[in-house]
Amino acid sequence: MKKKGVELSMNVIIIAAIGLLVLVILAVLVINAGGKTQIGMQNCNALGGTCQDSCTAGTSAIDKGTPSCNGKTCCPVFVANPTG
Repeated sequence: MKKKGVELSMNVIIIAAIGLLVLVILAVLVINAGGKTQIGMQNCNALGGTCQDSCTAGTSAIDKGTPSCNGKTCCPVFVANPTG
């Protein structure tokens, strides 16, 4: 039995296992980052609004189910145009 052939197959198995471990770690990091992005999108301020009891006349809610408003409505914030 040739020892050189056995060493070659063991090296391939070890390299494949390390590569698989790296791929699993990368997948976990990407999935975790995606979850944080979704949570950030549920923040009323991140959506460009403020939490109010009701939106002013002529405006509609950005998102009525925003968890950061605790039952209030997320209404858009309008900034006056400085150029007129």
